[in-house]
Amino acid sequence: MSEAPPSAAPAIRATAMACDANPYGKIFVGWLMGQMALAAGSVASRHCGGRAPVVAADGFSFTAPVEIGDEVSFHAEITGTGRTSMTVAVTVWRRDRHGEHTARAASGRFTLVSMGADDRPSPLQEEGSSLG
Repeated sequence: MSEAPPSAAPAIRATAMACDANPYGKIFVGWLMGQMALAAGSVASRHCGGRAPVVAADGFSFTAPVEIGDEVSFHAEITGTGRTSMTVAVTVWRRDRHGEHTARAASGRFTLVSMGADDRPSPLQEEGSSLG
């Protein structure tokens, strides 16, 4: 049984372009990692309500090449939180531009920190808490 992409909407979606490819027509891993960081940042920023830069990345696995023209979906979810930090898992799915064949292309984890207006780490609000 093959793995299927998540049913939830991706955090971001992009088309792999020739300018992001190596001489063999495969997309550079660095481009994928950059897009993965953008997806993680989008989810983390919504969660903390502000800026959330990446401070660490690990656990990368690249399992299928991405071709020029592929539609690439970046699914991101928060898998853990600390006082000011969030761990976001990102999975990447590629789809043939002119078909329905999909494959998981990559996965990895990012740690992001909630930042306040003073550019210092800002504590996350606890789920269900209210200000006042």
